[in-house]
Amino acid sequence: MTNDELMELAIQEALSAKNAGEVPVGAIIEMGGRIVASRHNERETTNDPTAHAEILTIRDAVKLEKSWRLEEATLVVTLEPCPMCAGAIWASRIKKVIWGAPSVEAGSLGSLYNFGVDPRLNHQVEIIGEVRSLECSKLMSDFFNVNRQ
Repeated sequence: MTNDELMELAIQEALSAKNAGEVPVGAIIEMGGRIVASRHNERETTNDPTAHAEILTIRDAVKLEKSWRLEEATLVVTLEPCPMCAGAIWASRIKKVIWGAPSVEAGSLGSLYNFGVDPRLNHQVEIIGEVRSLECSKLMSDFFNVNRQ
């Protein structure tokens, strides 16, 4: 699958989040040409500040793979990961991250920080940012424009 096609799956998860009243962030994990996990934000639903799409997707993938190491995994997410999620990406040894919209508030794979390529860490991540960025950004801005009124 192309990066655009993978992002489409993450966008569909983001739309599910939006329909559930959650901030519209969706994520998938691809390994060996198959989607092994797909989730969206559930912070409001679960009252859990760690229930970001990336964290939930990683949790599902490691259960399925029966290993905390996701060394061949590609994580695709509609919003650039925050520091917590970047830490989980590092800890699970994910190989590559593809993200959509930059996060000016907490972006940790290129915008504010870049934990993915910090040579002081013992694992680096290939990062491809701003895939379908306008579409992913519009999901976020539309959601907040409606929910801030």
